Amino acid sequence: MTAIRFVAMPTTDAEHLWNGGRDAYNRLPETIVSDGDGNPCRHCLQDIDAGEEMLVFAYRPFPELQPYAETGPVFLHKQPCTRYAAEEIMPPILTTSPDFIVRGYSENDRIVYGTGAVTDIGDIPAYGEKLLARPDIAYVHVRSARNNCFQCRIDKVTAPALAETGALS
Repeated sequence: MTAIRFVAMPTTDAEHLWNGGRDAYNRLPETIVSDGDGNPCRHCLQDIDAGEEMLVFAYRPFPELQPYAETGPVFLHKQPCTRYAAEEIMPPILTTSPDFIVRGYSENDRIVYGTGAVTDIGDIPAYGEKLLARPDIAYVHVRSARNNCFQCRIDKVTAPALAETGALS
């Protein structure tokens, strides 16, 4: 069994935008007011409450441009929030829809064909584990099943190596 963790947008990406930086299309984020329905922050992985200001921007969760580097609209609290830290627990934003697309990517950030599946929320952890057990999959994205927007990433949890001399030596 492969242990997994749910990973939010890096704080460096969020800080870049909070400090007036530009998005993946080299545009300034738009500021709108949340209606409280389906506006998940990709940094804290919680819904943005009705009446709160949020940033809407193009996000590309890949290190460089290439044909498989999907870019799409996402939301971020306008005021800094704390990054999601309970990585072993499925984030709150993944309970707001009945299903999501779960898809594997290779070490060179390409989609691994045949891995993308619309997955019921209760099956996301098991499917993520199944994909990450494969040697050709480096990480997994969870995306909206209706709009394909990036929600979060699933990574393998790597255990520290055992010392040459164990505790019983």
